[in-house]
Amino acid sequence: MTLKACKKEEKMDREFQKKFKFEGSINVLTQMMVDPATTEKRGGAKNLPLRPGEILDVIQFTNQEQILCRNSQRRYGYVPKAVMLPL
Repeated sequence: MTLKACKKEEKMDREFQKKFKFEGSINVLTQMMVDPATTEKRGGAKNLPLRPGEILDVIQFTNQEQILCRNSQRRYGYVPKAVMLPL
């Protein structure tokens, strides 16, 4: 990775920690797939946009209904647990 790309990732991670009030290091717990039968959904203020079949990194299991995830573009947001499938 170039220095510029590394600094950009660090900035995105700091913004994530501020927006979601996340403390500590960002660790990927597991990877899960968005259900292929799900329709494509646009993201909201804190929700991650979803594409059917997309693989997401799970950062935190927040509650019974939502999971905090990161997509391949290093965007963070909440995803409904009902549309996620284990790999």
